[in-house]
Amino acid sequence: MAKKTGAIMLGALIILLAFAGWAQQKSDIPDAPSASQPPAPTPFPTKPPADSGPPPDSSSADQDVPKQKDLTPLNEPPRSAPEADAATAPPPMPPVKTVTEGSVPPDGENSREELFTVTRVLNYVTVPVTVKDNDGRLVAGLLPKDFTVLENGQPQTLKFFTSDPFPLSAAVVFDLGMPDSGVRKIQETLPALQGAFSQFDEVAIYTYSSTVSRVSDFSAIGQQLTAVLNQIKTYSGRNNGAPVTGGPLGPQGPSINGHPVDSPIQPVISPPRQAHVINDAILLAARDLSKRDRTRRKIIFVVSDGREVGSDASYTDTLKVLLKQNIIVYGVGVEGAAIPGYGKLQKVHIPKIPMPPGLPDINFGYGNILPRYVYATGGGTVYAENAKADIEKAYARAIGDARNQYTLAYSGKPGAGAYRRIEVRVRRPDLTVYAKDGYYPLPTPK
Repeated sequence: MAKKTGAIMLGALIILLAFAGWAQQKSDIPDAPSASQPPAPTPFPTKPPADSGPPPDSSSADQDVPKQKDLTPLNEPPRSAPEADAATAPPPMPPVKTVTEGSVPPDGENSREELFTVTRVLNYVTVPVTVKDNDGRLVAGLLPKDFTVLENGQPQTLKFFTSDPFPLSAAVVFDLGMPDSGVRKIQETLPALQGAFSQFDEVAIYTYSSTVSRVSDFSAIGQQLTAVLNQIKTYSGRNNGAPVTGGPLGPQGPSINGHPVDSPIQPVISPPRQAHVINDAILLAARDLSKRDRTRRKIIFVVSDGREVGSDASYTDTLKVLLKQNIIVYGVGVEGAAIPGYGKLQKVHIPKIPMPPGLPDINFGYGNILPRYVYATGGGTVYAENAKADIEKAYARAIGDARNQYTLAYSGKPGAGAYRRIEVRVRRPDLTVYAKDGYYPLPTPK
């Protein structure tokens, strides 16, 4: 009996173990896909594998976003490895074409834009204007509506207006052809001239008599300019007094009783006429100023008696350069130019006197050409002074006029280079306006 019972229990135990093994095997086999219920996705692991490296930074904004290969729609059946690689692979590179060197524009340039580039030449006419009252004082506070600009009698529309002061590029020209007493007087006023400029200005120094010299190039106000002005203090002018044409100090040879030893005819000796090349000096200064920064106001400041004799450059050619480069001439007249009434008389130009063949023509030139330059370029009037204190005051007034001007501008039309006259008017009849008389326009583009 006991053996039968043990055999029954052993058989039940074997059946139980076999059933458990069958159930375990069935749980490892996934169910077949169903059209009504898709297979559940495999959940992401909650912890990274031990050998997967350091965890991502918690501050990253995309730490919870799975990789691109894991973003498969849940209702799409899994793809095979070749299909997945083909879906995630980048598009193929376009074919590379070889071109000749220089046929392709550099980076950042568009050849299509270059085909439609239109070049237009504008003649932008700038007109510096000085306005003074009846007492000769500068007038401030005027507005664009207070001005009217005419070109060849036609009113122009202002495109620019300002009353702000400009830094100066100044070419200072000293006349060393005056009598030595006049040159000494000017040398005593040089510290006042330096004090009339500001630290934002740049100054170049020129001298002239029978020739022109550039003493110093443009430099800021400082020790260099002081050294140059101290150097000018050592220069001298021509000898005072009338030229010697006779006597023991004259140019004639030995004589007996007033008759030359080697000739029976008494020679007539006339004093040589000295050259006074103010045109050449202004032209050299204008050429140097044309190379300076266009944002500066360009002026030529002349201290001279204004005489002109023997220059290679004519007044007309020199004035044309000044007007094209928008350069203003200011002047302080000394010596003969400061004599009342004499200056007006000497403005008359005496033409050349033709001489017989073999002899040079006699050219009397101008007695005082400086006012013509000042008026034509818009510098106002020449400050004619002879006393040292008055010359020093004239420096400050002239430099102040140059710095504190109204600046007007309008668009002019290019032309054939013919001179065009400018007239500037203000509403108030009690004011005096100083501006350049005209300009030469840019040539018409071809």
